[in-house]
Amino acid sequence: MSEGIVLVEDEGVVEIHIDRPDKKNALTAAMYRAMTSALADAAGRGDVGAVLIAGRGDDFCAGNDLRDFMEGPQGGEAAFDFIRAIASFDKPVVAAVQGLAVGVGTTMLFHCDLVYAAPDARFIMPFVNLGIVPEAASSLLAPATMGYAKAAAMLLLGEPMDVQAADGSGLVSAVVANDVLLDHAREKAAALTAKPPLALAATRRLLKGNRDDVLARIEEEAGLFTEAMQSAESREAFTAFFEKRAPVFSRPS
Repeated sequence: MSEGIVLVEDEGVVEIHIDRPDKKNALTAAMYRAMTSALADAAGRGDVGAVLIAGRGDDFCAGNDLRDFMEGPQGGEAAFDFIRAIASFDKPVVAAVQGLAVGVGTTMLFHCDLVYAAPDARFIMPFVNLGIVPEAASSLLAPATMGYAKAAAMLLLGEPMDVQAADGSGLVSAVVANDVLLDHAREKAAALTAKPPLALAATRRLLKGNRDDVLARIEEEAGLFTEAMQSAESREAFTAFFEKRAPVFSRPS
């Protein structure tokens, strides 16, 4: 469907593979649009029972490709369209995570039902470090999932979380060896498709709770995110990133 996204179908499971390993699977606007389209197609098909998201190579997803993201508004629009799509998706979603899961590479996992992670997985939400704010309702779902203190360390300090902490905090369903990670996730996705579909869907809705709250937080974050992208702080943070130096932020007088 798009350079960087590969789709695989097998007995009721649609697999979305992020396939840009030379860039640590960083996402472009085109890749976001391809994933959004894949979710829309899977949602409308009765023969699809689950979706599996995986990254090829050493990393799951390094977040946004920042150069692509900053070229124009289409990057942000495509990213938020994907976030809305995965948050509104009604079928089970399984993720297989190895290596880096940065930014949306972590926040999309809050909308997955089962997350299997390799021992080398590292979860990072560095939004504040870039002068911006969280997205994908992570400001709501991270504290709800792992508790305020862990969420604050990740979202305020930008501290990474290793797989042991992620497993203990409830972000990860299980830790699985790298060489069997994808097969394990596939087995679980296949097991979901074998369940009674109506009972499975109803149970998932109960587990997820009030979707309106999540979607409202996504829109609140999106507005603040867009404002922050125009700020002097974000300009300095992004410039420093590309110049490979520490940012210098001014303090209000």
